[in-house]
Amino acid sequence: MVSEKARTKEKHKRDDLTGEHAFGDAGQIILACLFLGVWIADTFFFQYTTFLNGYVPFVARIPLGALLLILSAYLARTGLAIVFGDRRETPAVIRKSVFGVVRHPVYLSEILFYLGLLMLGLSLAAAGVGGVTIVFLHYISKYEEKLLLARFGEDYAKYMQEVPMWLPRFWKS
Repeated sequence: MVSEKARTKEKHKRDDLTGEHAFGDAGQIILACLFLGVWIADTFFFQYTTFLNGYVPFVARIPLGALLLILSAYLARTGLAIVFGDRRETPAVIRKSVFGVVRHPVYLSEILFYLGLLMLGLSLAAAGVGGVTIVFLHYISKYEEKLLLARFGEDYAKYMQEVPMWLPRFWKS
């Protein structure tokens, strides 16, 4: 079995990957732990900021929460498999599958995961942490886009014009 440290070293050695923000992974882990801790504590124990649960019935929230969690899993699995699955001989802008719908499907999957959990337990405290997380993900996405623009130039600039950053377009612009 390959250790996480070895996998991380391998990821940084690949010429077909452009790079990421130095604090991207650590920030995501810290914010995920903070979100989950706040969400669990507020939703199941303290219930300080969960008064909205009394206005929106659980049976109405289950389908939306489940849909968001399933979509989150699909985007994460597909996006990560495309980026890290095969080594590309010639580095290029990835436009296939979920990368043809949004530019940051893996980060979007993280946002949808938080939203899915929030649907199941409407905690305003966790929503606040989720908001901070969304701002952080947007920041590291913009940073990574600068790296991609520097590496791929006009090809990535064209991709940015054609594919939205976060919300899929279902119409031609």
